[in-house]
Amino acid sequence: MSTTKILDGKETARQIRLELAAEVEKIKARGDKIPHLAAVLVGNDGGSETYVSFKVKDCKEVGFGSTLIRRPDTITESELLQLVAELNDNDEIDGFIVQLPLPNHIDTHKVITAIDPNKDVDGFHPTNVGRMALGLPGFLPATPSGIIELLKRNGIDPSGKHCVIIGRSNIVGSPLSILLSRNAAYANATVTLCHSKTQNMSAITRQADILISALGRPGFVKADMIKEGAVVIDVGTTRVPDSSKISGFALKGDVQYDEVSVKTSAITPVPGGVGPMTRVALLMNTFKAAKL
Repeated sequence: MSTTKILDGKETARQIRLELAAEVEKIKARGDKIPHLAAVLVGNDGGSETYVSFKVKDCKEVGFGSTLIRRPDTITESELLQLVAELNDNDEIDGFIVQLPLPNHIDTHKVITAIDPNKDVDGFHPTNVGRMALGLPGFLPATPSGIIELLKRNGIDPSGKHCVIIGRSNIVGSPLSILLSRNAAYANATVTLCHSKTQNMSAITRQADILISALGRPGFVKADMIKEGAVVIDVGTTRVPDSSKISGFALKGDVQYDEVSVKTSAITPVPGGVGPMTRVALLMNTFKAAKL
């Protein structure tokens, strides 16, 4: 079998950031307003802190404006909704995200639906989800669209292939199943969505030409669950304690990389695979919002 291709999300995202930076230079040359992304961070969840700091860094790299709004986890739901309303009305800000998860006393759905769909660069608002389902223009959720961009830029066309997705979350699995089965470029796949109630999952995953795992269970996908030559996309990033690391933890994917990678034709590493593509997809959505 030919060597496994490593789907390097870091490098692919870097290329896209260079393209966006070139577009921003053109905007500046015309004297037009540069795209501006805002992020709302409630509390100080470690993962959210890291993710938001990356977003600020990415904006700086491509020349976007960025605003980070911090609020304590004691903020009330009505105060947060008031902040969302202010961002909706702020013409300086093209798109914004409210970083999840939110504290338990806040209704996440209420906050998401309060965001103006034209500024919802996370693609979570029901209006954008509905537009995606109908194949209408709108903002696509960052991780699914980042995965499709990664496949596209690595010459992997899902058309006519059997794609098996493990995990049906509203952030990754469910929207990705819609995107991959649409009648569109880099879609047209036959999609099977597996979840906690799926029986004999291995029999299904072994049929996959493209297997995408978005479960958040380290090492769940083993070599005997993969057919020879499959493409494997690992969305899982779980923090596991690791005393050899300065941070005290390591990021582990859903896939047992060492044993699975030898059977695949292409695979994403963790970290450095899907994560950077999620971040760059957010920049692409912000650029789109600015054009609106």
